[in-house]
Amino acid sequence: MTTSPASIRSSEPGAGGDSRRVRLRIPARAEYITLGRLALTGLSRLQELSDETLADLKLALTEACSNSVRHAYRDGRDGIVEILYDLEPHRLVIEVSDDGPGFDYVEAEGENRELTEGGLGLAIIRSLSDEFELSGRGPAGGARLRFVKNLP
Repeated sequence: MTTSPASIRSSEPGAGGDSRRVRLRIPARAEYITLGRLALTGLSRLQELSDETLADLKLALTEACSNSVRHAYRDGRDGIVEILYDLEPHRLVIEVSDDGPGFDYVEAEGENRELTEGGLGLAIIRSLSDEFELSGRGPAGGARLRFVKNLP
């Protein structure tokens, strides 16, 4: 399978709601993660975000994309990472998904839980967001990480 160049699709608010959606598909390679951060910066011009909030969201997005690049397409397999941004009046929803084999994530409990290399990025995303969800995409595999940041 060969990777296609990055593509962006956006939609303006529809009759059913007041949100702006952008879908970005990038090759699952580390050098393309910057495109996801740039799209996020562009969205921040549509609704004012503090510098701190934008920096937190960029870090969370980078961790989510890095997980897909690093874990979903091992052994040199080509693949796509899809990022969906949904900017609503009082929150930003970001969803990162891939078609890799997926994985089972079980969060450790308790104050002294140990953070492993694979779990550290997820812990960072969880701590920087107001909502966090990690799931499989379906029977064909893949992973879907969704996080939400409430906006003032």
